[in-house]
Amino acid sequence: MLELRPMNAAAFERFVAHSAPQYAAEKVASGEWTPEEAPERGEREFRQLLPQGPDTPDNVLYHLHDPQEGADVGVLWYALQQRAGTVCAFVYEIEVYEPYRRRGYATQAFTLLEHDAAAHGATNIQLHVFGHNTGARALYEGLGFQTTNVIMRKELG
Repeated sequence: MLELRPMNAAAFERFVAHSAPQYAAEKVASGEWTPEEAPERGEREFRQLLPQGPDTPDNVLYHLHDPQEGADVGVLWYALQQRAGTVCAFVYEIEVYEPYRRRGYATQAFTLLEHDAAAHGATNIQLHVFGHNTGARALYEGLGFQTTNVIMRKELG
């Protein structure tokens, strides 16, 4: 069974070094950022959202740990936010590392997230997913998430 283990400062730095470039690449793929600006912007956004690292108030950062594997198999980061008069757990990052995908870890992680977020006072979970990430969208819809906003784009010329 998967466990949520809090991130320490050293692990946080590894998390940012791994996740910020991936986020930047997604922003490029979605047409929001240029490849030239993406690396610096990705790093800057992580640092702005988490100015105190894993100790940033109202932010929860975990390793997804499988004790049977004896390994961290992914990460989870969510923030507690006031939205529409409720406390929302907004998921900024959930990733199961490549070698551990397709084993049910993501579904387990969301079950743990629901319990953890509720224990922190959240009444709902929200997240953003890039439109081109069809696998993640299918997972989230299968877990009961509903689409609340859609931004569309058409290239001209």
